[in-house]
Amino acid sequence: MSTTYTEKLGEKLNTLLEKSYDAEKGYHKAAENAKNPGLKGYFERKSKERNQFGHAIKSEIRNFGQEIDKGGSAAGSMHRAWMDVKSFFSADSDESMLEAAITGEKAAIDDYQDVLNEINLPTSTATLLTNQVSQIKNDLNTIKNLEDLA
Repeated sequence: MSTTYTEKLGEKLNTLLEKSYDAEKGYHKAAENAKNPGLKGYFERKSKERNQFGHAIKSEIRNFGQEIDKGGSAAGSMHRAWMDVKSFFSADSDESMLEAAITGEKAAIDDYQDVLNEINLPTSTATLLTNQVSQIKNDLNTIKNLEDLA
């Protein structure tokens, strides 16, 4: 294990891992509930993307000999529950799911930036997370454009 790969960083990566899988589940549920075919496809792609993000983060954690936590995060579960309630009670569920996605993507960017601000972040980890957060930022712009379709 590298001396720069601290236990604190391992915990942060596990948090990103859990949130990636939570987002995958949230996007999957949104795809099931979306009425607009374009939006449904977008949510399906995002679900698959977050699954891939999670697998990549899991590999990074293992590469440095860190333990992988099992299960979803409490914050992610609360976010999914909030999405469920908002979708159920909203008159325009596609729009409410997009709003929830925007909120989730902004939170994900903050979570990634928190880890990327680590001083001794291994190069492989920094590269992986920089690529993933860039994709999330690009997707945030796409979501904002999709709001016009909902």
